[in-house]
Amino acid sequence: MTRIVVTGAAGFIGSNIIKGLNARGIDDIIAVDDLTQGDKFLNLADLRISDYVDASVFYEHFAQGCYGQIEAVFHEGACSDTMESNGKYMMDNNYTLSCSLFQSCQKRGARLLYASSAATYGGSETFKEDPLFERPLNVYGYSKLLFDQRMRRECGANFQRAHSGKLGQVVGFRYFNVYGPREQHKGRMASVAFHQFNQFVKDGKVKLFGSYGGYAPGAQMRDFVFIDDVVAVNLWFFDNPAQSGIFNLGTGRAQPFNDVASSVVNAMRELKGEAALPLESIVGAGLIDYIDFPEALRGKYQCYTQADISALRSVGCDHVFSDVKTGVGKYIAEMAGAV
Repeated sequence: MTRIVVTGAAGFIGSNIIKGLNARGIDDIIAVDDLTQGDKFLNLADLRISDYVDASVFYEHFAQGCYGQIEAVFHEGACSDTMESNGKYMMDNNYTLSCSLFQSCQKRGARLLYASSAATYGGSETFKEDPLFERPLNVYGYSKLLFDQRMRRECGANFQRAHSGKLGQVVGFRYFNVYGPREQHKGRMASVAFHQFNQFVKDGKVKLFGSYGGYAPGAQMRDFVFIDDVVAVNLWFFDNPAQSGIFNLGTGRAQPFNDVASSVVNAMRELKGEAALPLESIVGAGLIDYIDFPEALRGKYQCYTQADISALRSVGCDHVFSDVKTGVGKYIAEMAGAV
């Protein structure tokens, strides 16, 4: 029977990966997390796992072989707060721990599929998996980049299994702006769509940053990727163990924050039987409240991201990604059903 480990299991992406594995009938899953924030248990409550292990003991026990033969580790555990300024804490969690996990996976014959981040590109205008374009703007982005660099060194310049000899599969996913169910515990780091849904329920309108970085209000652009698509790509690589490397995981299509806001508003209107409105009418009706750009984010904010997914396509992953209207529509319908 296939035994899987998911770190960060009670988190946003980790819990959705378990959901995806469960849908395939895989439930011999060791869930690893830190439930100090107790309400994260909700992300695991409806899932099937074989064991839960606290993150404080798992890594050492795994290195010692305490859990038997593990097929693969989906490593989603990390400090993902891009505004965290404690660099030692960030590096311990996101770099040092990941390095020890990599060594343990190689020793134990387990495949490693891990979370990197589009934050590795930072101030770049090109989002291609190449050191030329990697310019992190914060210590979070740097912690993720350093581990990617370590994997390149360990696995060989071409970072493909064919070139890495004795090494098993290692895949890093540079997640772009992921949104979807099971992110409610993330507080300020939850997606724009999540916050705007709650704003609309409370105030009947949504908030967006005003003009910044040469962009008009709400016109800053990101590559927004729906969580179901993230899970599908993770599982594609799980199904294709001969493929290793660092890959962008985004749609390949930048869309303005205004698209998210209008999708949220129109999804809420549809649930009430009201007709969809174009952006101009939504703004004119005061359903979007543009707020001043926060001082704390100046110089540390990506105004534009768009994943270059040519590397993903080159290895045969042809998954079709949802656009913002489709993904946000599904997400809002699910959240509204839970209210």
